[in-house]
Amino acid sequence: MALIDTLESAWYGDARPPWWTWPLAALYGAVVRLRGRLYRIGALRSIRLPVPVIVVGNLSVGGTGKTPLTIALAGALRARGYRPGVVSRGHGGRRREPLLLDDRPDPAEVGDEPCLVRASGVPVAIGRERPAAARLLLDAGCDVVIADDGLQHYALARDMEICVIDGVRRFGNGHLLPAGPLREPLSRLSRVDFRVCNGASPADAEFPMQLLGDEMVALHDDARRPLQDLAGQRVHAVAAIGHPARFFASLRAAGIEPIEHVFADHHAFVATDLDFGDRLSVLMTDKDAVKCRHFTRPDWWRVPVRAELPATFYEVLGERLEGLRRETGSPAT
Repeated sequence: MALIDTLESAWYGDARPPWWTWPLAALYGAVVRLRGRLYRIGALRSIRLPVPVIVVGNLSVGGTGKTPLTIALAGALRARGYRPGVVSRGHGGRRREPLLLDDRPDPAEVGDEPCLVRASGVPVAIGRERPAAARLLLDAGCDVVIADDGLQHYALARDMEICVIDGVRRFGNGHLLPAGPLREPLSRLSRVDFRVCNGASPADAEFPMQLLGDEMVALHDDARRPLQDLAGQRVHAVAAIGHPARFFASLRAAGIEPIEHVFADHHAFVATDLDFGDRLSVLMTDKDAVKCRHFTRPDWWRVPVRAELPATFYEVLGERLEGLRRETGSPAT
């Protein structure tokens, strides 16, 4: 954690990246360029599916709001008559072979984010080989595939790309890993179809997105209460996500005083992790809650969020999907 804190202070602050990060960043950049060229010339193969594929991803490491956007996008497509499914690598889970998730997936087996998406009622398939996992969605009747965190996974050909941007941290110092937070150079933005800015003020050509959460849900019985019920109270706030500060800030905005507990992204919780020796309530993100249900207590709560975007975003995306359907001659939804 100390190394990560040092790097992040350089990525998003005024500190200079450690000297050893520069040669590694140069090597990383060379690998990224070579890999991209191999896909462009066909030496590495991108597999195209017979249905539209929409990729949701980002250029920087850490949480930007990809999964809430994926859930919102799937809901919007269902409202338009499509049958979307989500494909994910299943990061943090043990499973490597392709798997179509059932109604009660095990986050230790398939990863926390796929479990969160599946809980929204959307079909989800996971696997290291995304094309093979995506075919499970086709077999399940899906006519649109959404790839969660798939911007850099070129083995699965895509028809549209959505890049999610942290509105506060943006792209940090603009350098590639590990000197900076970028997975690909900023020039990659010119090739994506949609740019979505999570929070703060979007730049030109970016659609604004807000993550809204105004209630808390008990882990042990799904009872719901307004988040404002804890205003003025101290609570234990637990976050094992890419950008924990956003969660803590949202609690403060609701008038709550969080005692911050930061864990590594995708941390596999055990009961002792949340034994803080007092009777204060424990609040956590939805992503963390899916890993704590089998040892929950009555005073543990999850704080669900929903992604809100302008109607024009879905209108433009829907028009492009209809254009793809007409081009391929696939059946109308």
